[in-house]
Amino acid sequence: MANIVWHTKLRMLLDLKQENLGQDTIDDLWGHLYRTDRILAQRNVPVSGRELQCGGICREAGVVAWMYLRQQANGRREAVHERKEDEERHKAPMSDEHKAYQERILRAAAEGGFHGDCEVRTPVGRSWIQTDTLIEGEGGRRIGWEVQLSSAGADGPASVKARAAKAAKQGIIPAWHTDRADYARRSDTQWTRSNDLPAHVIAKIGDLRVISGYRAMDFWVCDLRAVYPCPDGVRRCGKPHATPKPRDVLFDDLVRRTAAGTIVPVEYRRGTKIDKFWVANEDRDRLTELQEGVLTLPPPEKDDARSKSSPNRPTCRPTVTLADPVAGGAPVAIAPIPPQRTFPQAPPYAKPFGQETQPLHHTEVHVTPLSLATAGVGTGEPEPEQVTAQSGDFPIEIEQVYDAGVTDAEPSFPDDLLQLQVRLHRAHAEHRAYLADLPWSVEPMAGWKRGERFSHRGDVPDSPGWTDEQKETVDRMRAELRELSTAVAGHPHWASVPRERLVDARMQLKKQARPAGPDEVTQAA
Repeated sequence: MANIVWHTKLRMLLDLKQENLGQDTIDDLWGHLYRTDRILAQRNVPVSGRELQCGGICREAGVVAWMYLRQQANGRREAVHERKEDEERHKAPMSDEHKAYQERILRAAAEGGFHGDCEVRTPVGRSWIQTDTLIEGEGGRRIGWEVQLSSAGADGPASVKARAAKAAKQGIIPAWHTDRADYARRSDTQWTRSNDLPAHVIAKIGDLRVISGYRAMDFWVCDLRAVYPCPDGVRRCGKPHATPKPRDVLFDDLVRRTAAGTIVPVEYRRGTKIDKFWVANEDRDRLTELQEGVLTLPPPEKDDARSKSSPNRPTCRPTVTLADPVAGGAPVAIAPIPPQRTFPQAPPYAKPFGQETQPLHHTEVHVTPLSLATAGVGTGEPEPEQVTAQSGDFPIEIEQVYDAGVTDAEPSFPDDLLQLQVRLHRAHAEHRAYLADLPWSVEPMAGWKRGERFSHRGDVPDSPGWTDEQKETVDRMRAELRELSTAVAGHPHWASVPRERLVDARMQLKKQARPAGPDEVTQAA
């Protein structure tokens, strides 16, 4: 089909996209030409005798390509080539990246035990639909992969919604993949997106990551413990809700899991907007139960009082319990006595008249701790021996305890714990570097001049806000930081560390696992 037609008799180019075919000299030009073409067709006049030729690519190439007119039920005007080879001339050549994606989809499906083929035509009544790559999955599932890359134009294909709906009616699950952020933000079908890569990188065997279009559903109860705002606009409604969180997935795994039925498409209503993406089949089932009002979530766990205790060394002094013989051996709580300390004696700044002047120097005076005696003094009984802080009867002595494993030598940590801490350091560095390049405001906001709003920053430019892709990237980085922090803090190694040494051991782990220089921090695995 073409939009530019050359009329051999009228000697004029006709543009089917314009109101009157781009000609103002003849009223209702389309109606006149279309009726004439239909009459000639009923009289079995060949297409070459209807005076219409392709005026676009075929005419520029010097090829005479005869055409006939057609009008769809929705009023769309079309000019159709008589020969198929002339029609193929108008199709854009397939890029190397597009071919590489087709080859990779077929290879990934074959590794999972599924069969597929490219450029498959499926009859639809008197018409047909063509799929870039059709994968025959488990249980009769058919996944129709459509690849739309940067060469498709700024606006992208305009018939995505209609083509996806037509494929779904024929039992084909549409799966559209792109490398453009503006395509991935569309809601006409379930789009997935990877980075813009050359053909040789797409075709080779390796990790090809899908960075958009796959979600993990987070189900939660809207109570005072919830970390998300209520989507219904209520402060806390007490009902269960679901929040989709961006997740990365490998492209090969996506191809195999969609064919196996473990990753399925869903539609999620967010206010007045409907988002379409891919989730695991377990999340789809729970989301269906939530929408039907039958989802039940387990009650939140009670707070453990031990989890709120501080891991730091206590600052209060423990008490010592001694037996009181007067009270019949009842225990008496006595505060511990600090160890012996040495204080310098102050010089005699004043002296009596007539005495010799003493030299101004410091002497060491030893202060002995008070003795702990029982209450039997003065009762006629012999006084018991004094119990000091250094005696064996006093079980606790307040003194500074140093961890030799932390101060004298580096403790040994498991290799997986060290690797987790290194990844956590690098994730923090990448997160800070990415935030530094973003606009200063998440949402679009006007800037201000120096002196306004009591600003000391000088002139602040307008902030365009963050794009959806940037917000998803920040959420993904924060989710990775939370997962790595949880993995480090919950590692089984900490169960073997004494509680009083736990803080020092964790600080030592951070120092030992911190990269040596900025080059190591910025390296991406």
